[in-house]
Amino acid sequence: MSQSNTGQDTNRRGDAMRIAIIGAGPAGIATGRELLQKGFTEFTIFDALDAPGGTWRLHTYPGLACDVWAHSYTFSYAPNPDWTASFVDQPEIQAYLARCTTKFGLDSHLKLNTRIVSARYLAGGSWRVRTESGDDDEFDIVINAMGNQHTPLYPDVPGMDTFKGDSFHGTRWNHDVDLTDKRVVIVGSAASAVQIVPEVARIAKHLTVLQRSANWIMPRGKKPYSPARRNLVRRFPFLISLTRKWQQLLMGQVEYAVTIGHKRMEQFEAMVKKFIAKTITDADMQKALVPSTPYGCQRGLVSDDFYPALERDNVDLIASALQEVTPTGVITTDGRQVDADVIIFCTGYRILDYDRIEVTGASGKSLADTMGGDPRAHKGISLPDFPNYFFAVGPNGLVLNVSYFYSAEQNIATIVRLLGELRQSGKKAIETRRDVFEQYNAWMGERFGLFSWGSSDCHSYYRNAAGHAPFLFPGNFKEYQRLHAECDLQEYELIE
Repeated sequence: MSQSNTGQDTNRRGDAMRIAIIGAGPAGIATGRELLQKGFTEFTIFDALDAPGGTWRLHTYPGLACDVWAHSYTFSYAPNPDWTASFVDQPEIQAYLARCTTKFGLDSHLKLNTRIVSARYLAGGSWRVRTESGDDDEFDIVINAMGNQHTPLYPDVPGMDTFKGDSFHGTRWNHDVDLTDKRVVIVGSAASAVQIVPEVARIAKHLTVLQRSANWIMPRGKKPYSPARRNLVRRFPFLISLTRKWQQLLMGQVEYAVTIGHKRMEQFEAMVKKFIAKTITDADMQKALVPSTPYGCQRGLVSDDFYPALERDNVDLIASALQEVTPTGVITTDGRQVDADVIIFCTGYRILDYDRIEVTGASGKSLADTMGGDPRAHKGISLPDFPNYFFAVGPNGLVLNVSYFYSAEQNIATIVRLLGELRQSGKKAIETRRDVFEQYNAWMGERFGLFSWGSSDCHSYYRNAAGHAPFLFPGNFKEYQRLHAECDLQEYELIE
C-alpha cells in the first residue's frame, strides 16, 4: 500500500508517528479531530463504507432514529443549531457526521471503501495493516474505532433456510421488498423493533410481532424545532449549552434508575407502567408488556408510537419467542403457527465481536481469542500483549449516564495524551501492564453487582454467556473522568 493509497502525505517526516484509525463513525471522526488538535498529522481513517458515519451510514431501516436528545447526541465541541427536532432520524445524523468530518479537516485523511481484514504486530513497535484488496502498510499505532453495532444476530432455530418468502435482518434492510399489503412477522421487540414496527404497521396488510421478553419503554416526547427556533439558537449559541445542561441533568438520573435498591428505579418503572396503561386498552396486552426484570437489566428504550402501533386492528402482539421457521411462516414457543409473506428479524447484534478483523498482538496473541469469553480492557482503551493498539470505545468503555459522544471523547483524549507522552519519551511502544490491568478489572468486578445490568440474575446483551458484564462502566461519568485523568505511562510498559 503506497503512501498515496493511504491518504498520507508523501513528504511525511521520518520521525512522525503513523496512525491507523479503523472506522469512520463518531469515534473515528473524534479520534481524527483530537489527533489534529494535538499535532499528529500522519494518520489514515479507514472505513469499509462509502461515506463517514459508521452505524448511521450502514443502517437504513424505516424509523431509524437516535434515542438520545439531538443536542446531546452531538460532539461536545461541534453544536448543531440545525437539528429539526428534539430527537432526529438517521439521515440527519449521518449528514451531521459527514459535515463534521469536513469541518474538522479530515477529508484528506479518509480512506473509504476499504475494509481492513488484519493487523499484525511486528517486532520493533509497529503494526502491519492489510486491506481486503491485499494492500498493506506499516503503522506505529492502531486505534480500533469500529463500534459495536455491526454484525447482525439471527435466531438459532430450525428452518431458517426453508422460508419461501422474503426474509432479512432489520439492520440489513432490503429496500427492494415492498411490504405494502403483505403479511409480515417481526421477530423481536427491542431497540430496532420499536422503531420499525410503527412504520411497517402503517402499510402491511397484517403485522405480527413476536416478543420474547418485554422492555421498559419510556415515551420519547419528540418535539419538532421550527425554523424560527433554529434561527434563534443559531444567533444565541448559549441556548444549546443550556439545553445540554438540562438534558445532562435528566440523563444523570439513569445512573440511579439502574442502581439496585435506589428509589429512582421504582419511579422509572412506574412511569413506564403508567404509559402502558394510558396507551394500551387490552388488559392482557398491558400485562404482557410489563417487563419481569428490573429497569436497566435490558436496555431502556424510548418511543412515542410503538405502543399505539400495537393497538392497530392489523397488528398482533404474541408474547412468545420464535421456535421454528417454516416454508410458510413461523411457529412460536407456545405452539402458535403464523403465516407470513415476509419475516423481519429484529434480533440484535453480536456485541464486542472482535473477530471481525484478524488482530495478532505480541507473541502471536489473537485478539479474538483473548477477548472471546472474557472481553476486558484497561479503562476501556487498551490491554496487555497488544502494544500500541487502542480501543476508541472498548470493553466497559461506555458510561450509561451520559451520551455516547462524551464517553468516546474521554477515551480518545486519553489515548492521544498517552501518544503524546510516548512521543516525548523517545520509546517505540507502550503496552498495558498486566498487574495494572488485572487490578483495574478486579475493582470493576466488585462493582457490577451494584447495577441491574451487572447483576448475576440479569440476562441480556449487557452480560455474556459466561456471566461477565463487558459493556458498560460500573459507575458514573465523574468517576470515569477521574480514572482517566490518573492514566499515564506509569500504567504501561515502555518498549524500546
